[in-house]
Order: sequence, then structure tokens, then C-alpha cells
Amino acid sequence: MAGKGDAKIQFSEVIDADRELNILHSLKRYRPPFQILRNYHLVDDGLEPEATIVLRAGGREVHEADTGVGPVDALANALKKALKPAFPFIEGVRLIDYSARIHESRSGTKATIAVTLLLSDGDKIWKVSELSQNINQASFQALVGGYEFAIVERKRRKKSAG
Repeated sequence: MAGKGDAKIQFSEVIDADRELNILHSLKRYRPPFQILRNYHLVDDGLEPEATIVLRAGGREVHEADTGVGPVDALANALKKALKPAFPFIEGVRLIDYSARIHESRSGTKATIAVTLLLSDGDKIWKVSELSQNINQASFQALVGGYEFAIVERKRRKKSAG
């Protein structure tokens, strides 16, 4: 049973990061906080997948690799490792839920997959979704959107506090 001081989170409090990012991306003046320079590389031996990421953040090109317990974990670890020098707080952003489902089933193994992530920085929770015929690509693009939103939201909070 929840205690008197426990915070109650309503699902309606989950921020639709896709919507906010789509609005930002439509503005000519918006500059994303980082840019993916090359698609990720993923080596998955079934035991310890490794992901490699190349991006530009904080005015410099970063090339990082990391492993994980699965391909999505490896992609998340490599992306966070690459972003951390420019955005140290990104270490505190956590993937709290992951779901993938077939978006349309008539294509069998070529079906489009919908990946939805819930992420949190401990204060807010946001949702991002991506579609692709490749589950790893959809996962990667959702992670990119989730971390971009984390950075944008952090800047917004700093601006309103300062």
C-alpha cells in the first residue's frame, strides 16, 4: 500500500517526446544537440553484442563502442558513452520499458516492427516510438530520439530555472 508521502505517477504524465521532437524538427532555427554521422555497427555473437557509434556532439566527432547483454543494451551503452563527454547528465537517463510488436503482419519476417521506449531521468518519463523492418534499427532510432529529448528537456529546465 502506498504511503502518505509516496508520489503517484499517472500514465497521462508520460510525455509524448515524438510529438515534441517533431515540432522542434519542423523549425528552421532548431539544431539538434547531436548528429549521427554514420549508422551504427552491431556485432551480435548471441552472448555479448557490441555496438559502434559515430556522432558529433559538443563540437567534436566521437567514435565509441560498447557491449551489452543484448543488442539494444549495447546500442544504448555505446550511444550514452558517446554523448557523455558533451552531456554528462545523460548517464542518469534510464530505459524503463521496451516493447516491440509487429506493425503489420502480412509481410511475415519482412514485417514492419514498432518499437516503443519509455525513458526517465528520475524526474520525468517520456515515450518515443519508431518503425522499421529491422528491429535493431527501430530500437536505435528510438534511443536517439529518447536521448535527444532528454538533452532538450534538460536545457529547457535550466532555462526556466535560471
